Amino acid sequence: MTAVGKDPRWKIAGRTTSIVDIKGKHALKVSEAEGMGVVWLDGYDFGNGAIEADMLGRSQPVQGSFLGVAFRVLDAQTHDAVYFRPFNFRAADPVRHSHAVQYVSHPRWPWQTLRSEHPNEYERAVVPEPDGDEWFHVRVVVERPKVSVFVNGASAPCLVVQELSDRVHGSLGLWVGESSGGHFANLRVTRAR
Repeated sequence: MTAVGKDPRWKIAGRTTSIVDIKGKHALKVSEAEGMGVVWLDGYDFGNGAIEADMLGRSQPVQGSFLGVAFRVLDAQTHDAVYFRPFNFRAADPVRHSHAVQYVSHPRWPWQTLRSEHPNEYERAVVPEPDGDEWFHVRVVVERPKVSVFVNGASAPCLVVQELSDRVHGSLGLWVGESSGGHFANLRVTRAR
């Protein structure tokens, strides 16, 4: 990820990036800003496979940290994403706790539409709950049409959904939500043969 900002194939929309050392990792820092931010590798062809990364958000303030991975990326507005709300990982409120990981398919299926039209289907709790202020490891397995999400080496997925877009290929990258930034390290992609 150290090539982000140096290699012109990496596209950055809605944010700035820098390389930092934080909590024991050499990481890509994606800045905070209004709206959604996407950092993707233009021209990379990802169909099915696994996307892994270490992520660092924060547990406070509530609604202050949204970060994840994007796939089937066509551009900054057209992509699927799996993202996390670290402020909900250990929330005492059971409703908030159940909104810790989310699948979306932009532009047609943002979280608001999915929550109202398909409640509790495209978002779940992450169990066991990571610390929202520490690094956590994510593995997103894309086997069209199924997307499975694993956190911190868990053997069982915390979220399994059916993809909503008709895209079967696209690029991949990192995603941050409204007014949020985040830190990412150790991005690893395994494409299915």
